[in-house]
Amino acid sequence: MPYTLRPDQGFQLDDETTPYLEEYVDTGDRWTLNFGPQHPATHTTLRLVLQLDGERIARCTPHIGYLHSGFEKLAEALDYNQYVTITSRMNYLSPIANDIAFHHAVEKLFNIDITPRCKVLRTIMAELSRIQDHLLCVGAAGLDLGAFTGFLFMFNLREKIYDICDFIAGQRYHPDWTRVGGAMQDLPDEQIFKNMVKRFINEELPTAIDDLESLVKRNRIFIERSKGIGILTHDECINWGVSGPLARASGVKRDLRKDEPYLCYADNWDGQGAKPVEFKVPLAEDGDAYSRMLVRIEEMRQSREIIRQLIDNIPQGPIDVFADGKMTKPRKEDVYGSIEGLIQHFELIMSNRGWKPPVAEVYGAHETANGELGFFIVSDGGPRPWRVRTRPPTFINYQTAPKMAEGHMLADIVAVIGSINVVAAELDR
Repeated sequence: MPYTLRPDQGFQLDDETTPYLEEYVDTGDRWTLNFGPQHPATHTTLRLVLQLDGERIARCTPHIGYLHSGFEKLAEALDYNQYVTITSRMNYLSPIANDIAFHHAVEKLFNIDITPRCKVLRTIMAELSRIQDHLLCVGAAGLDLGAFTGFLFMFNLREKIYDICDFIAGQRYHPDWTRVGGAMQDLPDEQIFKNMVKRFINEELPTAIDDLESLVKRNRIFIERSKGIGILTHDECINWGVSGPLARASGVKRDLRKDEPYLCYADNWDGQGAKPVEFKVPLAEDGDAYSRMLVRIEEMRQSREIIRQLIDNIPQGPIDVFADGKMTKPRKEDVYGSIEGLIQHFELIMSNRGWKPPVAEVYGAHETANGELGFFIVSDGGPRPWRVRTRPPTFINYQTAPKMAEGHMLADIVAVIGSINVVAAELDR
């Protein structure tokens, strides 16, 4: 069940440090300022046109398009396995989570139920990706506000997750690991994988999270620059379609892992009565930039708990589904040892005849680090999608930036952007 964080525990702000939006009176004497894309806090990919009344933001107009990739159009030219190279670049902070979400939607289209082993491994990697994303979000938000130490701590820890991605997929930054009905390969060595993950979640991550929380909760500068900044109410989050930590920091009790469970978050995920993994959904009530950071920190602890439940219980068996209809790639021994496997491999990998999905429409979504990541796939029965529409969480969440920024001081826009965790590649369609 969700539970509530208390952002004010351990530190109490003086009254004079609390933003006083109700005292702001628009004088009408404004001037225009381009904030980004060269500003360090916009990371060369965002631009906000601000109308300022003195030092206060009277109007904020976001502009996107500085990292345009056309990833939805590219889906029409790539098959259901090749497109994973694009999805991993939509959110380069936690790429493997995008791969898992896309193939979840594809498997709904093909009506494929992946193996228990694949479900466990995907769940573990999805939670590692959530930690990976939150580490950078909180670390970079602190960096933008002057807390350089936390950024270095978090970036050092992210390297450990990159090492795990490199081990299972051979690539660190864009693993492109999943395939329809399974993965590009099984674990090279299961024991080494377990040791790497256990060392990370048991020895390295807990200390880092505690240090990060101390830097956030005990740093007066960070608190004064984020507490009471960029407030979104519960109803505003629902009306804007906000999801993820932004919504949960405002008290919205929605998490797809609980509300629309999948993988090991669902009941009977192995077909033999297995119970879903146990975890709590962190909530806060204030809906400000500070609360969003605390929610993300607690979500990392819950992700660690999910991984801990699964890492010693990885089922044996194949990682790929070898279903009727030849929807998945064959085993290598079948490719090299039988004419049927060789033909199936040729049709899926090298010809245009391999994929024969139903003529249908399907929507599949996962709860990624920034919220609901969904893919709406339209199939005409051909080897490639006829159309893929993506619901990236950042694209939806970023539209609230004017609402959160207007009325605040110019310096507060940095805290607002950092709390959204804007991923520019998800903005530019």
